[in-house]
Amino acid sequence: MKTGTWTAIGAALFSLWVGAIHAEEWTPKKPIEIVVGFAPGGGSDQAARIIAAAAQESFPVPLVVTNKPGAAGVLAAQQVARSKPDGYTLLVAGGSETTSVPAHREVPYDPDKDFTSIIRLTNNPFFFIVAANSPFKTIEDVIAAAKAKPGEISQANTGLGGLTHSAGVLLERAAGVKLKHVPYQGGSPAIQALIAGQIDIALGATEEIEGQVQANTIRILASTGAERSSHYPDVPTLKEKGYDVVCTNMKGLVGPAGLPPDVVKYLHDRFHQAMDRDTWRKFAERVGEPSNYRNAAEFASAQQEQLTRIKAALKQ
Repeated sequence: MKTGTWTAIGAALFSLWVGAIHAEEWTPKKPIEIVVGFAPGGGSDQAARIIAAAAQESFPVPLVVTNKPGAAGVLAAQQVARSKPDGYTLLVAGGSETTSVPAHREVPYDPDKDFTSIIRLTNNPFFFIVAANSPFKTIEDVIAAAKAKPGEISQANTGLGGLTHSAGVLLERAAGVKLKHVPYQGGSPAIQALIAGQIDIALGATEEIEGQVQANTIRILASTGAERSSHYPDVPTLKEKGYDVVCTNMKGLVGPAGLPPDVVKYLHDRFHQAMDRDTWRKFAERVGEPSNYRNAAEFASAQQEQLTRIKAALKQ
């Protein structure tokens, strides 16, 4: 056989060998860490632990949830942004750390460039609430009072720069009013202050207000979602009321920038499978809307859109 023929055959076999290597699916060889930027027991922590439990059977290695609370999730986001893009360090993101805080102040990472989105798990609205004995019966009552007394109507939030603060800022800009923003160390303390009459209005997530709604200690005025919540279908959205406000709390998984596409696909597909399991579905239905999945590209776009909205409001 001629040398040229042997060369051609060798080249073909080499190409097949290289193709086989590239076709081989990435598989994790050590535990995968899911970092949560908030304390144990909170919404982000619950989402991380429940999706990890639901997905564990699809992974050959342990999924380990760790908490690194501080600075409205910024510390955890910084840690993951600086980690090696090998698929072994993920962040629960989509909330304040990537869609709100960077609009208010400098953070040690670029939310658009320093992360690789993998999957969105949830996307739930906040609810503007008042105490059951409040004179405010509608969101229009709040706006009217805020116009009559600029800067005097107090709104509780869970930290300056966080999403509940940003939701209030968006309403201010849309309604042409000024509120008094009062930070608390979480949703529960804010709601307790509201019930005690120490604050005029507050925002809460579905899981935070459910017990108080059932106990008739608070009244829901409006939702910050793009559509009405299936949990509270009688509650109007702010957009329905004529205020161009949409501000939601997304939770999903991201890795550091530069995460290889095959790693993203492996992680996405297995966490997506887990969303159909009872463990996850029961949790998702309890805390909000059960079908809020978005793929990597869609999740990245949704985060960028919300951050852009908040930045624009702050510039007004």
